Amino acid sequence: MQIIKYPERSEWASILSRPVFDTSALNSTVGAVLDEIKTRGDKAVFEYEERFDKVKLSSLAVSREEIEASVSLVSEELKAAIRLAKENIKTFHHSQIFESKKIETTQGVTCWQKAVAIEKVGLYIPGGTAPLFSTVLMLAVPAKIAGCKEIVLCSPPGKDGKIHPAILFAAKEAGVDKIFRIGGIQAIGAMAYGTQSVPKVYKIFGPGNQYVMTAKQLVSLRDVAIDMPAGPSEVQVIADDTANPAFVAADLLSQAEHGADSQVILTTTSEQFIADVLQEIEQQLVELPRREIAEKALLNSKLILLKDNSEIIDMTNQYAPEHLIIETSDYMNIADQVINAGSVFLGHYTPESAGDYASGTNHTLPTNGYATAYSGVNLDSFVKKITFQKITKDGIRNLGPAIEVMAENEELYAHKNAVTLRLKE
Repeated sequence: MQIIKYPERSEWASILSRPVFDTSALNSTVGAVLDEIKTRGDKAVFEYEERFDKVKLSSLAVSREEIEASVSLVSEELKAAIRLAKENIKTFHHSQIFESKKIETTQGVTCWQKAVAIEKVGLYIPGGTAPLFSTVLMLAVPAKIAGCKEIVLCSPPGKDGKIHPAILFAAKEAGVDKIFRIGGIQAIGAMAYGTQSVPKVYKIFGPGNQYVMTAKQLVSLRDVAIDMPAGPSEVQVIADDTANPAFVAADLLSQAEHGADSQVILTTTSEQFIADVLQEIEQQLVELPRREIAEKALLNSKLILLKDNSEIIDMTNQYAPEHLIIETSDYMNIADQVINAGSVFLGHYTPESAGDYASGTNHTLPTNGYATAYSGVNLDSFVKKITFQKITKDGIRNLGPAIEVMAENEELYAHKNAVTLRLKE
């Protein structure tokens, strides 16, 4: 990891730059696969499954029997953990249910909103080096609470043609309607366009590699909505001398093991603390099964020494981290000044892992600085809001003259006439 001491503000942008991966080179490759899925449907999906996932499938849909069988293939310990996480996620997201209020903006003019679930949603769940059954819960549970009528899930099969049993069990627990053994670009295309087996959905959610992300961005141009732009995972830790260096090192490594293109950053005002954390990282790293991945991610990562908390807060808001962990004595004071972050973890006993799995907040979050403008996935991600208005005869008399003046000045006389006729009645 690179140690950076007291950088000038003019250097911050370059210091905080993420690992760069030019997806423009992928557009033609990914676009060609999507076109095949769009025109040839299931047949193309089968071919690309054999080519990319190295498996020859006889069917794409996962049967009810396979889903039920997954129950016996998951340990009781893991089933209990998944159920606990599901309940916490359900509790937190249920609290986000929209309450409609009718507002009289002018006497006789009443306006309100209604939240309506997106009818058909698609969930992409990676299943490669890490089968993300936790992401099933993060996406399917709020979709179910929102009232989505059809929840479709795609996940890549293993060499045996089967989806990881923990993914199937989590999907069963969360109430997913249809599951398909499809990975990568072909999964995104199948859900975006619909095939003979896979229903077309209206919005696609879920993480993935660069090919999946490129596919999501391409289909979002005109065919389907997506949850958000996304990139490699990242975490920033703010710590002071009251923090435990072992905790901080573990927090940094927990994100570094996600992928070689992940990034982790420590910001602190203590030079000694940086040395202590670096020592802990070296000790913990040798014990990690995903050590090689974490080591590559650490090449993109930095330990940054700053003058004071004011600089730390400014740098944090400029970086806009996906995950932000604040391990300081005055964590609430710092947290109150954070305006750009995906999800924030406060105090010495709140690891980012809690949000990844079971505390109840959602782990599908904006990366690559998108936290300046995007929220993480929440209940609102699965609904749309329709506005309503009701104007009485007195209401159009009160509001009408203003509408007439505005319409005439925009030279939209039919708009004006729609009011004028009512005022003359």
